[in-house]
Amino acid sequence: MNNKLIKTGLASFLCLGGMMAVQAQGVTNPAPTTPSTPTTPQITESSVPSEDIYIDDIVPRRMITESVVLPYEPIREADIAWEKRFWRIVDTREKINLAWRAEEMPFFNILKDLISNGDITAFDDEKFKTPLGASEVEGKLFKIDTIPSFDYDTYQEKIEVVKNTLDWRNIKKFRIKEIWFFDEQASVLKNRILGIAPIMEEVVEGLDRPLEYPLFWIYYPEARELLAKKRVMNDDNDMAPMSWADLIDNRFFSSVIYKRSNILDYRVEDYFDPKSDTANMDVLLQSEKIKEELFNFEHDLWEY
Repeated sequence: MNNKLIKTGLASFLCLGGMMAVQAQGVTNPAPTTPSTPTTPQITESSVPSEDIYIDDIVPRRMITESVVLPYEPIREADIAWEKRFWRIVDTREKINLAWRAEEMPFFNILKDLISNGDITAFDDEKFKTPLGASEVEGKLFKIDTIPSFDYDTYQEKIEVVKNTLDWRNIKKFRIKEIWFFDEQASVLKNRILGIAPIMEEVVEGLDRPLEYPLFWIYYPEARELLAKKRVMNDDNDMAPMSWADLIDNRFFSSVIYKRSNILDYRVEDYFDPKSDTANMDVLLQSEKIKEELFNFEHDLWEY
């Protein structure tokens, strides 16, 4: 009996020792694992993860591209006590307006890209009633020219058809249509820009100056959110976080009023003799007078 118990205990001890040895071997000799490739993104100097290793800057620019524009506050028709429409000319050759002609991304090319991508609609009129189709827009943005050439092998003259893209350097001016109104609810004179149009100049025989006409009109409230993600070139600070929506909404540009709403639909220049030697000066003075009248109108609404 005692021998039997001794043999049973010895067998149990040997089985327990074997299990412990197997476990110890598994701990001391773990199965080899394949090293994984690190997926840590590139860290820039601002400690913000960037997917691009090579960037043409210190840090990626996200302040403008990720910005969200604030929508216009709702206005009731009953709260508008006074309203007047004005049309302005922005000459991009003026020093304060040189950002409109920035070589890196001129404003005309921004509008052209938005229209070509179908992000905004181009209109043929300033009342935004006649939208332009894709072929009509292409006809305005591109010009078909015929160039005669001579083939010296066949001694025949050939006509080549060339499709030229409209150069943004030919767009020197923009028209802006805006509305000024008095909000009775807030007791504030406000303004909103309705449309922007690039102006094309064409030399016509018999005229003293080039003929100016808008290529198309864009509805600014539609393009405002997209323009808020387009950066404006700043000549003093490359890092200045200003978008085109900021520049236009805050009126960081110089302009001349060439028309305000009237019964006869006259422009400012229509009130003066175009053959007069002082016609251009008279138009500029009248434009400044309209600006002053608008400024005084706001101040006359209050009593001190």
